[in-house]
Amino acid sequence: MRFWRGWTIRTRLTALYALAFFIAGAILIAVTHFSLVQALDHRPESGLQAVVQRFASERGLRDMPRVDSFFTAVNDQAEQERLDTLRTMRIRSWTSLLVVGMAACGFGWVLAGRALRPLADVTATARRVAGRSLHERIALRGPDDEIKELADTFDAMLERLERAFDGQNRFVANASHELRTPLAINRTLIEVAMEDPAVPDSTRQLGETLLAVNQRQERLIDGLLVLASSEQSLGVRSPVDLADVAHRAVLTVATEAEKSGIEISSELSKAIVTGDPALLERLVQNLVENAVRHNVGQGGWLHVQVDRRDGVARLAIQNSGPPIATTAVASLFEPFRRLAVSPGAAKPRGGAGLGLSIVRSVTVAHGGRIRANARPEGGLAVEITLPAQG
Repeated sequence: MRFWRGWTIRTRLTALYALAFFIAGAILIAVTHFSLVQALDHRPESGLQAVVQRFASERGLRDMPRVDSFFTAVNDQAEQERLDTLRTMRIRSWTSLLVVGMAACGFGWVLAGRALRPLADVTATARRVAGRSLHERIALRGPDDEIKELADTFDAMLERLERAFDGQNRFVANASHELRTPLAINRTLIEVAMEDPAVPDSTRQLGETLLAVNQRQERLIDGLLVLASSEQSLGVRSPVDLADVAHRAVLTVATEAEKSGIEISSELSKAIVTGDPALLERLVQNLVENAVRHNVGQGGWLHVQVDRRDGVARLAIQNSGPPIATTAVASLFEPFRRLAVSPGAAKPRGGAGLGLSIVRSVTVAHGGRIRANARPEGGLAVEITLPAQG
């Protein structure tokens, strides 16, 4: 029902309590009024009136005009008293219902709050778990009612999630070791073999090609591991200044951008957020490198802005570049989705199509939002907002 939209459950319960009370009160007043009318309509005449009428009948005075007028006045007075009694009863009943109904609304609000207090505990725990770790439990105490059943179900779900995330953490750690070790060994063997002066040029060229392939594989594995770890709950939380992170990222790509003729400008204001410094560093680095890699080359530009607005830290990066279809922007944040690099564009390093996927995952893990729009002149405008500290 549209009428209920925007109302909290506590407000709805209070309204239902009050409505039920007023309906029950109205029915009670109606029944009481009907019973009183029936009683007044069928009541015997008063004792004094009966004695007077019997005395007048025995003396033959009932047919006298004055006596008849007297009895008419008595009956009119009785009818007026009956009407006054009913009117007074109605006024006082409805007034009492209104006063007691207002008090019932207050009691309903208090009772609804007490009844929903366990749900507030469930909500608070869910928020803490979503923001920190899966180790906490509700452990609701009380009668075995529907709310305790909900809390127990939520605890069981948290336990299963914790086991699943622990298993994923172990897998990521093991995969990091098992995948990186053989690649590191291969790289070492190739580099040692190429150090031999007697190696023919053809073999040396083959070794350089194998080193490049090995390097791409290392970057791919590193990107996959970062993507997997960023989608989990944050294990490290500390204050991080996005302006400092953005400044270091700009310095990292400055040489490559200069070689390609790309001009970098920045507006960096202090914006403190709470999160994993390594992941936030990777987020900004990926965005800056992506903006340099997918640019127009000579005559291109890149603008980085960091500020704080309305309690959120904002990172905005815009760059020139080839035109991008509006419908293709959303797909850029999917794993292994890449745009073709324009001729003459800078190439700081080969990509695996995971850069923006990592950016999205890290942003979500920190409770932020990301928006990207294709610029009409070409290039991309990306804006990330994260909850600011303090």
